[in-house]
Amino acid sequence: MINIILCGGNGTRLWPVSRTLMPKQFVKLFNDHSLFQLTVARNNKVCDSNFIISNTEQYFLAVDQLEEDEKYNLKNTKFLLEPVGRNTAPAIALACFHLDPNEIVLVTPSDHLIKDELEYEKVLIEAKKLAEEDNLVTFGITPEYAETGFGYIEGSNNKKLKTKVPVLDVKAFHEKPDLKTATKYLEAGNYYWNSGMFCFKVGVFLEELKKYSLEIYEASKLAYEGKVNLEEKQMRIKLDDMINIPDDSIDYAVMEKSKVVKVIPSNIKWSDVGSFDALSEELLNDKNNNFVLTNKHTELIDVEDLIVVDTEDALLISKKGSSQKIKNRVMKLKKEGSQLPNIHMKAHRPWGIYEVLVDTPRYKVKRIEVKPGKKLSLQKHFHRNEHWTVVSGTATVTVGDRVELLRPNESTYIKMGEIHRLANEGKIPVVMIEAQVGEYTGEDDIVRLEDDFNMNLKKN
Repeated sequence: MINIILCGGNGTRLWPVSRTLMPKQFVKLFNDHSLFQLTVARNNKVCDSNFIISNTEQYFLAVDQLEEDEKYNLKNTKFLLEPVGRNTAPAIALACFHLDPNEIVLVTPSDHLIKDELEYEKVLIEAKKLAEEDNLVTFGITPEYAETGFGYIEGSNNKKLKTKVPVLDVKAFHEKPDLKTATKYLEAGNYYWNSGMFCFKVGVFLEELKKYSLEIYEASKLAYEGKVNLEEKQMRIKLDDMINIPDDSIDYAVMEKSKVVKVIPSNIKWSDVGSFDALSEELLNDKNNNFVLTNKHTELIDVEDLIVVDTEDALLISKKGSSQKIKNRVMKLKKEGSQLPNIHMKAHRPWGIYEVLVDTPRYKVKRIEVKPGKKLSLQKHFHRNEHWTVVSGTATVTVGDRVELLRPNESTYIKMGEIHRLANEGKIPVVMIEAQVGEYTGEDDIVRLEDDFNMNLKKN
């Protein structure tokens, strides 16, 4: 069985911890492990390999975290990179076109938490059996309360199947309900939270997709056939081909229409960790039941039931129960042109990391660390000059036609508009301080001339 891991999504409801360039699935919130790492480790116990679907920005984050431990099975992992997201139905279809039609796949998001792994393995064993019998299997989470933030699956008893865990026919899928409707679902007893996890045979899914969403099937097939193979285990879909695929979820495109769908009610202590309220249930609160994410000593006086999230460049204070509204604040920041929804002061890039130490309207100071064997894009800027000073390692610096080696305590100057590049040809990381001076020091003031990572985004 192959685990198809869906790595899309920005987790805006967990801002400012989660951002576009460091979404929630890669933030290490659980004993120095990320939800992505927990997902891979959990499913490697029952799956033979991983097939990760992500965008270009998230690829190197995934690789970095898989390299941390052999248990994450990087050697037996493939990547399919999307230039833009077109929802879950196309993402899953693109992966399936690459696999044998008789292969069983487990499709999971990368940002969910499952704490009862023994029960989880039981339902996966049953799901695999059902998939081998040409069913499309989904996992319904037994609801603990009337939740309005999830979609629901309505099940009906299936007395024909003799199984070790309950298996139901799917009567209907339902959108996120209001509180009154969610309460009725809870009382009825045959409604389950839609987990977004699936198990099926590749060929069965593609046939059902072709039957019920032909346009997605054909456009996805063309996009897969036109893919670019960057490495043995990494392929990329072309931007124009991806844009031509209709945007739709697997629920709408297939599951709600298919006649071969089964749901397994699952008591696996599942959470989508989709808000700070949900996260607060999984992490320790303080002695006064306040949820605080900060590295600073924090005193709260005459307040209660607060969520306090403090990062280097943003402070969020919310009343418990209101954290779902954060998404609206993030959208407002984006409309205002703020970079706060996109990136932290410390940013992870394919070549290493950079950390903003000082940021003012006319100058910015960064600490840059380049991994051995990596290099930044060949680039130029229109609105700033740069000063580079090496702290450790040996940097190979290209400025115009000049190429030189800079060692610790040596520096160079790059004029506005001058073509330049920083590379590390050594065996230890290069650490340097970059001082930018100019009228504008935004991350989008970059013209890329060459780029090892083929990144389309205008960011370092």
